Amino acid sequence: MPTTLRPKFLDSNDGLRLESGPGRDLVFKVTGDETGGAFDYFVVEVAPHGGPPLHVHHTQEETIHVLAGRFKVRVGDEEAVLEQGGFAFMPSGLPHAFLNLTDEPAEIVIVYTPGGGAPFYAELGPLTRNGTPDRAEVAACFERHGMSLLGPPLSP
Repeated sequence: MPTTLRPKFLDSNDGLRLESGPGRDLVFKVTGDETGGAFDYFVVEVAPHGGPPLHVHHTQEETIHVLAGRFKVRVGDEEAVLEQGGFAFMPSGLPHAFLNLTDEPAEIVIVYTPGGGAPFYAELGPLTRNGTPDRAEVAACFERHGMSLLGPPLSP
């Protein structure tokens, strides 16, 4: 069966780099545009004690795989602490968030399926990078991309 998708090979630091809040950069190794909408695969560089606010994806499933660091992860009513190599699956429709518990930058791999997360982060980065985002603007950005902002980031 012929495909219009193209193979892709990257060095360790290559990819589409986007900002997502203070001290949280993302490097998309492959985007939904490149996978026919199937998935996104990206590395997230998370600042010490950083992480996203509590939110929910209405249509995307999400996974986290810890490359470096130690993370508190909440999915629905369940919480876990993940060390290097730890993994979490966050089904769509369940509120979730994660928090880097260390005093050092940490890294995780995130996969969204279906893909399409890069446009969200391209829009979100400029709204949050200064560290004092307008909550209404951020919430509207989440809604435009099939998610809802529900609350603050996790605390240790």
